[in-house]
Amino acid sequence: MSSIQQLFSLDGKTALVSGGTRGIGQAMALAFAEAGADVLLIQRDESNQTTKKAIESLGRKAQIYIADLASQQSIKQLVPKVLADGHQIDILLNCGGIQRRHPAHEFPDQDWNEVLQVNLTTVFTLCRDVGAHMLTREKDKHGKRGSIINVASLQSFQGGLNIPAYASSKGGVAQLTKSLSNQWAAEGINVNGIAPGYINTEMNEALINDANRAKSILERIPAGRWGSPDDFKGSVVYLASRASMYVSGEILTVDGGWMGR
Repeated sequence: MSSIQQLFSLDGKTALVSGGTRGIGQAMALAFAEAGADVLLIQRDESNQTTKKAIESLGRKAQIYIADLASQQSIKQLVPKVLADGHQIDILLNCGGIQRRHPAHEFPDQDWNEVLQVNLTTVFTLCRDVGAHMLTREKDKHGKRGSIINVASLQSFQGGLNIPAYASSKGGVAQLTKSLSNQWAAEGINVNGIAPGYINTEMNEALINDANRAKSILERIPAGRWGSPDDFKGSVVYLASRASMYVSGEILTVDGGWMGR
């Protein structure tokens, strides 16, 4: 029987992470390292070294791979490059995402296309390519080939206001996660999602700075506060580790008990 420490350990694992330079994604990347994993960071450029240095300070290896989440051609080249460098990918975390706010009747095509590319098409492409890599590997002694974790949203279940592209993309992420789980769970690849509630991050600055909306949101969070990036460390390590071996196709909400669902 495995101990709890062994079940949650990521020793010897390598995680590929998008959106890891700040906020929720950065906290999740650091959680992987704290649990024993090395981390490959997908970034637009190498100017931001904060997460890489923080991972290395924990005694783990970190490497930055340059890719543009808004470019399908760039993303299609990413996984082959990582594998050519000799890495094995045990964990994929898709956390990179963008937000654009406009009334639906004024929503520009360019913003719609960019949000769907970054938040959904890129997620699918990385899942497909990493999943194909995982399928080439033998299952470990526990019957596991890998873990894929996609960051969804409360807007996967709700429509939101002035965010038709974001809500559509995150609804798609939730259904993509379930679809891939249906196909790959029997192959030892667990595919799950995490749906953040209202978190105090840069993406939510517009809501936080709107006193009336912020008050209305806080009134519907039983925990009595907006979430913080560190609130995701436990859940992401759980979904990446053997502790969640019999969990697949789930969208785990981390939302302080949000009463708006």
